[in-house]
Amino acid sequence: MTFENYLLLLLGMGSVTYLPRLLPLLFLSQRELPRWLVDWLELIPVAILAALLAPSLVIEGDSGRLDLLRTEFWIAIPTLLFAWKTRSLGGSVLLGMMLFWLFG
Repeated sequence: MTFENYLLLLLGMGSVTYLPRLLPLLFLSQRELPRWLVDWLELIPVAILAALLAPSLVIEGDSGRLDLLRTEFWIAIPTLLFAWKTRSLGGSVLLGMMLFWLFG
């Protein structure tokens, strides 16, 4: 690959990464969004995190078999309850790490 191709590739990847963040900011920053939309948008990071974590908690390795007896699943439950009650990210991470270290 030539230098020009690498440069085009880099610029393309940068624009594909940057434009989806920039365009909504430019078009929506001057508008007042409805409260229901703002509430809905605030839930997107939580939904993405749940979608990424849930399979690793309840699905066993390469077999793709549902396994609710996995240690990770049972450690996640008290960690989730602690996070919900205290709203402490640092405390939740420490509790989850400690429980995983003790029982994992």
